[in-house]
Amino acid sequence: MNAPDAGQRLITVGRLHGAFGVRGEVKLESFTDPAPAIARYQPWILRDARGDARSVAGVRVRVGGKGLVATVPGVADRDGAEALRGFEVLVPRSALPPPSPGEYYWVDLEGLRVVNLEGVAFGTVSHLFDTGANLVLVVIGERERMIPFVQPEYVHEVDFDAGTIRVDWDADF
Repeated sequence: MNAPDAGQRLITVGRLHGAFGVRGEVKLESFTDPAPAIARYQPWILRDARGDARSVAGVRVRVGGKGLVATVPGVADRDGAEALRGFEVLVPRSALPPPSPGEYYWVDLEGLRVVNLEGVAFGTVSHLFDTGANLVLVVIGERERMIPFVQPEYVHEVDFDAGTIRVDWDADF
């Protein structure tokens, strides 16, 4: 397994949760939709809690009784699979297909400047989270704001060329 290229923009697409059985398979949590699509995006970069990373290609994924199970090349027994517990699964951003019109990868929104309709700059998108009802932009500027990512009610425009998101949001809120 090789170290990843330091210049790549990496996206977290899953997490490994330890051994599944005794033959080296590992339980896999996928953040892709649909979940099994994680297998399409390879090679994987496996990163541990210390930040050490290595690249691995040829991972096989199958649907198990309670979720996804992965077979990682070079991992042949339960101890090897257990050693992968907690590793993040990352892929180069370039491995992902372009989003459909009106859809966005969260990672592409991070770092964009947020400005309301009156031209007041709120800061930049730190991250997003899902409430179940809708997505929320977390914007960090002179203070933190949480703005529902609901189009067109609150989010009027995402302009990647200008690096901005225009929102209908009161500056005092």
